[in-house]
Amino acid sequence: GEKVGTRAGRRRCSSLEPVVDVDQCHRYGFSVNIITIACISTFVFCRWTMVAHHTCHGGYDKCHPNHKRWHRFRFALGSLWRRWNDWFDWMMPEAWNIEHNNRHHYHLSEIADPDLLEHTATDIRQAQYVPTAVKYIAVLVLALTWKWFYYAPNTYKELKLAQWRKEGRPVPPGVDADGSLSFVTILRGKNAFFNIWELFYVVMGPYLIIHFFLTPLPFLLLEYYYLGSAAATALTGVYYWTAVQNLFYAELLTNVHAFVAVAPNHAGDDMYRFQKPCRPFSGSFYLRQVIASVDFHYGNDVVDTLHGFLNYQIEHHLWPNLSMLSYQKAAPLVKDICAKHGVPYIQQPVWTRVLQTANIMVGRISMRHFPQDYETKFLQLDAQTEKERLSAFHQKRNNNNNNNKEKKQKKKKKKESTSSHHDYPHDCSSGIGGWEQDTYMMC
Repeated sequence: GEKVGTRAGRRRCSSLEPVVDVDQCHRYGFSVNIITIACISTFVFCRWTMVAHHTCHGGYDKCHPNHKRWHRFRFALGSLWRRWNDWFDWMMPEAWNIEHNNRHHYHLSEIADPDLLEHTATDIRQAQYVPTAVKYIAVLVLALTWKWFYYAPNTYKELKLAQWRKEGRPVPPGVDADGSLSFVTILRGKNAFFNIWELFYVVMGPYLIIHFFLTPLPFLLLEYYYLGSAAATALTGVYYWTAVQNLFYAELLTNVHAFVAVAPNHAGDDMYRFQKPCRPFSGSFYLRQVIASVDFHYGNDVVDTLHGFLNYQIEHHLWPNLSMLSYQKAAPLVKDICAKHGVPYIQQPVWTRVLQTANIMVGRISMRHFPQDYETKFLQLDAQTEKERLSAFHQKRNNNNNNNKEKKQKKKKKKESTSSHHDYPHDCSSGIGGWEQDTYMMC
């Protein structure tokens, strides 16, 4: 024993050093820490709200030179590879485009709006025997988990509905097409659109497996490199599991960050709801975008980035296909126009709106319902304006057709007149030519 101990002492010490290094790195470098979590969370947030959101709306269709990628009909669409490269999140990009770009923007604050928070939070609002404090806790839990718990299945439901409409397939009896769909709905067995395995395989599974468990795999190699010859016995995967923990904590933080930036945009007791749909790009349409949306503080790139440029919600709903920086220029103009015509333009700090949103969700306050007589009157004005616009368009087209006919007739007459002049041959022997010949012809 003494012989073996004295000869192998230095070697044993050298094998101990990598293990100690791994422990020290875990404690001071490669460990769960708030800086790493905040950076990952901010990246995931900005990739959705600043990159994917505006690109999928077409904000860079006309200005970005690379149309093969930065175009709303190509970005993150068509394959898992494109989704992983462009916008990898819990939601399926094709489903989000239907739910947000089509349903939300063209049915804002109607019952058909899938993001109408007062409607989607019906279960919490109507829980009469649940203490209000418990409801607020439920709102906090939802804020921590809402992207996978609610948004991923609900956006996929809207995609399935769109496919059914395209195929001419009716909604099954007893199924509420306008109702929200979350994991609670799925667990209750009230989901008629897809099974949970389809949701996992197509929508949520790829992000869960790749983002949280495959992406950190290089940290296993890093630990193996540090351990060297001791890796066979001392490899614990501490780097890898630390990275996984950081990703999961960042997921909770980015959910809260996104909830604060997204959920309050159309919620509050000063926001309006509407009973009937309106014609896109009509007077009622543009009015609804203003009085059913709220702006947060804005003005510089730091503040706007922390809000994901969603603090320009009014301007975004008026012109969804603008780029981020365009909203900075548009906001003062819209504010002045609203003040000129007496249209409410709501702008408040984000935390004031978060409190309004929480109060809406627990049922302490409710949104305003736009007066039905005014709503009907405005829709009638829209129809009349559209009728006059179409009449003017057809009149203009008929006038253009008549003008084109007259121009063709004049051109035809001129051509015939010119051809009749050429019936007179140039008489070389008479010595008449050039302007003298033209004068002779006119005589």
